[in-house]
Amino acid sequence: MNILVIGDIVGRPGRRAVKALLPVLRQQYQVDFVIANAENASGGRGLTGEVMQELLFTGVDVLTMGNHVWDNKDILRFIDDEPRLIRPVNYPSPCPGRGYNVYTAGFNIKIAVINASGRVFLPPLDCPFVAVDEVLAELKGQADIIIVDFHAEATSEKVAFGYYFDGRVQAVLGTHTHIQTSDERILPKGTAYITDLGMTGPYESVLGMKKEQVLEKFLTGRPVRLDVASGKAQLEGVVLNLDDNSHQVNKIVRISKILSE
Repeated sequence: MNILVIGDIVGRPGRRAVKALLPVLRQQYQVDFVIANAENASGGRGLTGEVMQELLFTGVDVLTMGNHVWDNKDILRFIDDEPRLIRPVNYPSPCPGRGYNVYTAGFNIKIAVINASGRVFLPPLDCPFVAVDEVLAELKGQADIIIVDFHAEATSEKVAFGYYFDGRVQAVLGTHTHIQTSDERILPKGTAYITDLGMTGPYESVLGMKKEQVLEKFLTGRPVRLDVASGKAQLEGVVLNLDDNSHQVNKIVRISKILSE
């Protein structure tokens, strides 16, 4: 089985890259299941119902979120009703939505996808280590494959998270920083890991935003409205190759593609 996991989709350029490149990647890597982080998919801030449907229509099976999950209030209309959308599991329990779900792919393979948020340099939430521990206890016997999108800022927190769950999940994949790291590997007990999947969005930008606006913010120190950049787009992520019998990861392949205008 091959699972494609796509890094943070940013705005219209990111969605355009997914629409154009996902069919190509599906064929090239014989992809069976697709996960994508969509917390910046609508204008760089949150997710609307229309954009969610657009991404699901392109062939994404599961959408994960992060610290921008509530930025677009439209999400409150549908987050409870769409099982293919998950938000960080360590938000306090009264929050709407779900932090994980189990899906079926291939020959009745059960894939659990968990979304968790880090706490270093991000808003304080419940402990992600404890929250995912609790989910794994609930999932016992229900999933053949478990994939975790760990949406976090600090590389130290991400690496620690990977080692903590090594051997207990098939993959811990970092999102949030929009910069792809080159440390993809399989940890000692068999869990595939990368610190950050990267970004799917405008190639000539600062983390997906117009570089001129970001430069003004740094140079003046004043608040500046940041808009999604335009131009050619990129798609970044990884493909996980898993053994059909043991469901262990054989290989993690880093993906970085550029789509011209």
